[in-house]
Amino acid sequence: MRSGGVVYLVGTLGAGKTTFARALLRALGVGARVKSPTYTLIESYVAGDLTAHHLDLYRIAAAEEIEWLGLRDLATGAQLWLIEWPERAHGVIPAPDLTVELTHAASGRDVKLIAATSVGGSWLDNLDVMSAQQQVRGGS
Repeated sequence: MRSGGVVYLVGTLGAGKTTFARALLRALGVGARVKSPTYTLIESYVAGDLTAHHLDLYRIAAAEEIEWLGLRDLATGAQLWLIEWPERAHGVIPAPDLTVELTHAASGRDVKLIAATSVGGSWLDNLDVMSAQQQVRGGS
């Protein structure tokens, strides 16, 4: 993900979208406090050469309101977009490379990862490789 791309975070209230984004940003090396963008709508972070923008569009009433965020001005260099509630801005935000669907489960959350582009597919392929390496190291 260090080259950038777009991730849609989908799920009901409390499903874990912001928690997932926090964990991903930490894994990418963000050392700053990762705040929820619920009220600010967007929070940006730097991790090496990558700039990550975490958007929470829950409070957006109409897709046209996205223009007020000035996203075009932010789109320079390697950018990773983590977008919660993307359905509220259909047609005015970039299409996803990966969709992360989070749902409540009996003792936690279930996650479904859906690649929509070759970029998203390569991210999932890398997850498969990392998982296989952990299994070999762990003796499973």
